[in-house]
Amino acid sequence: MKNANRDLLVLLKDDNTDQQLIGAQLAQLNRLLIRLETENNFCNAHELIDVNRYEIVQKKSKMIKLLQQDKLKPFQFLLNKN
Repeated sequence: MKNANRDLLVLLKDDNTDQQLIGAQLAQLNRLLIRLETENNFCNAHELIDVNRYEIVQKKSKMIKLLQQDKLKPFQFLLNKN
């Protein structure tokens, strides 16, 4: 399992919640996010619109190749399908 280095903001209703319980919940949330944040799920939920070539990229291999660059070229937009 890869170690995700992220900041999580968790809002709690109770002020007197046990720190061990919070730590366990954060660990469980982190494990859940690691399983869900895959390239396949990302490519299913997004599409890349390239205005320069007048195309919409939805193919997983082409999207990953374009996203591995440091920056997208001008007029290339990553959109969520939702």
